[in-house]
Amino acid sequence: MNKWDHLKQFKVVRLNARMMPVTPFEAELHQRYGLEPLQVEANTPQEQLPHLADCDALFIIAAPLSSKVVERLEKCRLISRLGNGTDKIDVDLATRRGIIVSNVPFFCVEEMADHIMAMLLSLARKVPQMDRHFRVGAYPQAREESLQLQRLSGRVLGIVGFGATGPQVARRAKAFGLRVLATRRNMNAPRQQAEALGVEMVDLDTLLRQSDFVSLQLPLTRETYHLIGREALNKMKPGAVLINASRGALVDEEALVEALRCGHLAGAGLDTFEGIEIFVEKPPPPRHALVELENVILTPHVSGLSLQASQDCTRTGVENLVAVLSGHWPPPENIVNKEVKPWFPLKPHDPGLFA
Repeated sequence: MNKWDHLKQFKVVRLNARMMPVTPFEAELHQRYGLEPLQVEANTPQEQLPHLADCDALFIIAAPLSSKVVERLEKCRLISRLGNGTDKIDVDLATRRGIIVSNVPFFCVEEMADHIMAMLLSLARKVPQMDRHFRVGAYPQAREESLQLQRLSGRVLGIVGFGATGPQVARRAKAFGLRVLATRRNMNAPRQQAEALGVEMVDLDTLLRQSDFVSLQLPLTRETYHLIGREALNKMKPGAVLINASRGALVDEEALVEALRCGHLAGAGLDTFEGIEIFVEKPPPPRHALVELENVILTPHVSGLSLQASQDCTRTGVENLVAVLSGHWPPPENIVNKEVKPWFPLKPHDPGLFA
């Protein structure tokens, strides 16, 4: 008898089946644990409910999961997010209904830190502009503009949010001679890690006023929605740069466009967006004011991607689901709604479950 034969009794659904299809690595994990997820591409409650209403657990990548759907999950034990952010899931309602919501909080920390630094360096050295000048033979203009660049060493990077990715960005920035400031929601949290990295913890206003580069490293919540709006942008140093690889709605994009157009900000690097939908099938070319600006680097939510990150994410997301359907809690750090009281019995987390 196979150790995982008991999992065959459960109905598991995997959303985003066409947009983000199952990889060979994920298929191998499904086979290992005897899972046969129903693969569905459904983004609205009307499309989702016929498949999800009677599921025991589900995998979700980018599809929204609204209150209309969560309210109708009659048997569901776990919503396993194959990724980090859960702002598209009604986590509060899931918690009230005794449904665990899990995620993969650390799978792409290295990749995101690399991507943020790539944007910072490219904006600091005006790499996109220099590339365009080269392609049309505007060499004198390139040299003239480059003579106005500022040396990176000694400038200030401000990190808003100092959870998993922030320290990795700080470590990289320090290697380039940057002074690093950081702020976070709980300013009373232990500071040993920040101090070891030479990071100065300050309030948000101080960070905005002193930083040449501001990088957002925090989740989207009711409190952080449009955290960087007109007021915050006006507090930033003239000629500063904003980088956002976290969640698009952290930034008021209309206000950001104004700050970039008028020259208050020198540039921006954005990997996430509020006004540009990335996760749709066959998306049209984006029609947005940001696309028209030459001092902006735009990437389609790829900052956390690599072969290794994808496999780490898939493995952890699948193991979260297998643990719950096997009657155990997932690792505590992978539980989004830590206050949840499951409607079904669970044993403590077993680190040896997958040995």
